[in-house]
Amino acid sequence: MTSYHYTESGLNNVYLEGMNPITDDHGEEVINIPNVNKLHKIIAHGIVTQAHGISGEELKFIRTEMGYTQAELANKVKKDAQTIGRWERGETPIDENAEFVLRVIAIELLNLGNVSSSDLVGWCVPTAMGSNIVVDATNTDDYCLVAA
Repeated sequence: MTSYHYTESGLNNVYLEGMNPITDDHGEEVINIPNVNKLHKIIAHGIVTQAHGISGEELKFIRTEMGYTQAELANKVKKDAQTIGRWERGETPIDENAEFVLRVIAIELLNLGNVSSSDLVGWCVPTAMGSNIVVDATNTDDYCLVAA
């Protein structure tokens, strides 16, 4: 079993622990990732419940998982689409109030469980701190968040 840096999500901070490489028809070791939708739901949960601000990459991931365009998300958080683009590219910090609204919408729309609004408020702060999202992938029928 091995740790796999899962960059296919568009995020540079996601690692899958306990993956079993398989050998393809050409004799090369490859990683098979079943239940990608379930995996992305676990990653989204890790992002919206992390105890620090959301990065631009993470914002783009969440927006995409919710199925929103930049303009649609902008409408939800009362900003313009160019602002969403700047946030996603990391050009400007994400507005704390908009981040709170984004987290609440993501939790509801993606069915990520119950999270206290008082916890969310404390986590929605601009930050340079990043953290890895680590998922236990030993049982791909039941991915489990290890760290976020």
